[in-house]
Amino acid sequence: MGKGTKFIMSQGEITRKDNSICYRRDGKNVYIPIEAIKEIYFLNEVSLNTKFLDFVAKAGVVIHFFNYYGYYSGTFYPKEYLISGKMTIKQSEAFINNRIEIAKAFVKGIAANIYEVVYHYYKHDKKETKVFLDWIKKDFIDLMNKSNDIKQILFLEGQVWMQFYDNFKYFLPENFLMNKRVKRPPDNPMNAMVSFGNSILYARTISQIYHTHLNQSISFLHEPSEGRFSLSLDLSEVFKPAIVFRTIFDLVNNCLLYTSPSPRD
Repeated sequence: MGKGTKFIMSQGEITRKDNSICYRRDGKNVYIPIEAIKEIYFLNEVSLNTKFLDFVAKAGVVIHFFNYYGYYSGTFYPKEYLISGKMTIKQSEAFINNRIEIAKAFVKGIAANIYEVVYHYYKHDKKETKVFLDWIKKDFIDLMNKSNDIKQILFLEGQVWMQFYDNFKYFLPENFLMNKRVKRPPDNPMNAMVSFGNSILYARTISQIYHTHLNQSISFLHEPSEGRFSLSLDLSEVFKPAIVFRTIFDLVNNCLLYTSPSPRD
């Protein structure tokens, strides 16, 4: 049985009980064998102690915390067990010598996944998206191949996202359109769902990189900086169209999510 992910959605208390995690809520205990868990998401207020943290750290369990509003707060990151000086050197050399090409590959990956998501709707009679799809396959790729500066690459990344947002009007209800990304706080239902989905994906990427020899702080598309796992930002960005946005689109278009129309002025 492989290790999995546990989402804690309600308030409660988390403790260690023998060789299991004990989650106490509403006077009832739920026991989770430590061997079955590789990461935990706390999406509500919980109380815990250092005994519990020491327990999960020794088991290599990564814990992600989110605040009351669903914003990602941070990660409890156990001591790294796959430290590799050779890999860190190679990763640093790749940043110095090949950053532009690697950053291009990330943005091309973003565009390729956006293309596949939108092409799904094009095949289902949303022919208005053809202009955007043609732009990705021709103009975008030409511009990206000619780019030789990280600022140009980031500009093109911004362009593909903005045009993606603009095409929502062809396959989403009016209540879920999004003219631009607004994060803190989100200004509409779509921005709120995207922010939450991005946070979950970012945290999941941190967990996956933890189980490799890669250095979380050495990134290629995003600027490496203090106090954040910027490589996780690079990698999660590529998968956002296929995982976060496609999930939201399916929920909305299958009427599993609904929002009331905005009041008219």
